[in-house]
Amino acid sequence: MHLIIMRHGEAGWHTLDQQRELTEHGRHEVATVAADIARSSWRPSRLWVSPYIRARQTAAIVAEVMNCPVTEKPFLTPDDDPGQCLDALLETDTSPLMIVSHMPLVGALSTLLVDGHRQGIPFMTAQAVVLDMPVVGPGCADLKTQFLP
Repeated sequence: MHLIIMRHGEAGWHTLDQQRELTEHGRHEVATVAADIARSSWRPSRLWVSPYIRARQTAAIVAEVMNCPVTEKPFLTPDDDPGQCLDALLETDTSPLMIVSHMPLVGALSTLLVDGHRQGIPFMTAQAVVLDMPVVGPGCADLKTQFLP
């Protein structure tokens, strides 16, 4: 399985966390990364996204560039357990799949899949990493590349 994990673009701080929206800069950095991914061999066939507004806005930009469907997943919010996402990954055969979510979840999930523990690595806004997993499980992924805004 090929998995792309992306953090949402830069968001404003003027409202409740779940309702924060992308800034103009955030929209631009997401569009830049989405275009880079679209030109690569890692183009996703489906996106999973957090229900928070900034992640949904990020996924909408990516989906428009990639022309792929988006599915909202309730277990992709900032403080969710990456184990819930791992369980869902075990049940899907979609590949390449892209997940659009938040820190600290994206860092914790990436670290769980690559190193087998949950001490998350940092992600910049709109950063995406590509993981290759012959078998879906903790410590089973190799980091292939990353895309930065």
